[in-house]
Amino acid sequence: MTLGSLGLAAGTLLIILSRQWLPAAPSPPPAQDADDARAAPRMPVRDSRPPQPARRIAEHLIAPPPLDAAGIERLEPRPPLGELGLASPPKTPMPQDWRETLLYRPTATSSATFEAMGRTVGISGTIDIDPSRICQFGDASWPCGQRARAAFNAWLRGRALKCFLPPDVERFAVAASCKLGNQDVGAWLVSNGWAMASPLGIYGKAESVARSGEMGIFGPPQ
Repeated sequence: MTLGSLGLAAGTLLIILSRQWLPAAPSPPPAQDADDARAAPRMPVRDSRPPQPARRIAEHLIAPPPLDAAGIERLEPRPPLGELGLASPPKTPMPQDWRETLLYRPTATSSATFEAMGRTVGISGTIDIDPSRICQFGDASWPCGQRARAAFNAWLRGRALKCFLPPDVERFAVAASCKLGNQDVGAWLVSNGWAMASPLGIYGKAESVARSGEMGIFGPPQ
């Protein structure tokens, strides 16, 4: 009994001393609130300093050089590489209702314009000589416009002209090709110097003949 009691007392004493020698167990951290645990959002930081202009770097290398307009030369467009790429000129066919019309008793109102049957017709492909025109040949001046109208009127002599006209042209003048019998009216006027050829017409050679022969308005007073 004595030895058992001593062993029990010795064990109790060792347990008491071991609590003093061993470190205490760490206590758990206190629980945090859920709102505190959530990370707070970051607020943008504004720069209160005044804005500064952008700094120019190597402006002489980046900026385009000054352009002198006087040194610019405009070149003509190059010719087409071939005819296949050229657009063909638009064709304007004559309306189907145009037809040859006989105009009786024409009266010349100028060197290339006449009136007949209530219609006013100018000879296409020609440039009219104004009746008030005065021509100069050497030192002489003469009323070639009146003379040209008189020559055209005398050639007509009230006969019928056959012209290619659209219908219903009583209210406006038209330009048309006309014939007196088998004679082309425009060719006769231009070749005799009583009218000039239109640049887009077909009587250019006829005008050259009249000029070289000093005929009509290109010649002496008549």
